[in-house]
Amino acid sequence: MSKELEDRFFNYAKHVRDFCQKLKWNTINLVYIRQLVRSSSSIDANYLEASDDIGKSDERMKIKIARREAKETNYWLQLLITYNDPELEKEKLVLIEEGNQIRKILSSIVSKLVG
Repeated sequence: MSKELEDRFFNYAKHVRDFCQKLKWNTINLVYIRQLVRSSSSIDANYLEASDDIGKSDERMKIKIARREAKETNYWLQLLITYNDPELEKEKLVLIEEGNQIRKILSSIVSKLVG
């Protein structure tokens, strides 16, 4: 596994966490924030587990789980309420785009592991 990707996924989780701290923690957002923090941090956690010497099928499964967590992270990001704050909206879009890039990277890894 790539140390560069490991760092990228870890930094993404930190950026999501920091973004969440800027949001209004009302009844609705609180549910989304909790899910978002879990899913974004699970991307790197599963990627790290895939690097353990556990066999190709387990490695592929962990990468697939990481990819699924990236998709889920974008889902929760889209649901968050920013109350039309332009700075928060901009930051949210940047995080969504990075989540899309991460999902594509993980999809590429999965396709290489199948072959």
